[in-house]
Amino acid sequence: MKTTTIAGLAQAGGVGVETVRYYQRRGLLEQPPRPEGGGSGGGVRRYGEDDVRRLRFIRAAQAAGFTLEQVAELLALDAGDDHARARGLALERIAALDARIAELEAARDALKRLARACGETTAGPCPILSAFEGA
Repeated sequence: MKTTTIAGLAQAGGVGVETVRYYQRRGLLEQPPRPEGGGSGGGVRRYGEDDVRRLRFIRAAQAAGFTLEQVAELLALDAGDDHARARGLALERIAALDARIAELEAARDALKRLARACGETTAGPCPILSAFEGA
């Protein structure tokens, strides 16, 4: 049963209303029809627990680093049993994360070397500042 407004959906998913609308424009979330007339419906669109689950799925997939295009594919796969493609997308994401981790570790190691050199020297230009000036 659809019981909550777009504001309630957004709150349950930990996003803003405009984010929900953006996901709707991108085809990731459905926009329910607006009820006709007045009465208790008041012409306000209503969302249900399935919509909340889908929104949380989108947010969790994004938090794992998937693009919205990949999220859309994952959502399509969710309707079927294409485990191989879902696994493939996950492995692609893992490879991208591994590459990013390697970049961050290299940056950390370089900064550690600069900090050590800065601590060993008290005269002349700071090795950290000198390194960044040459970048």
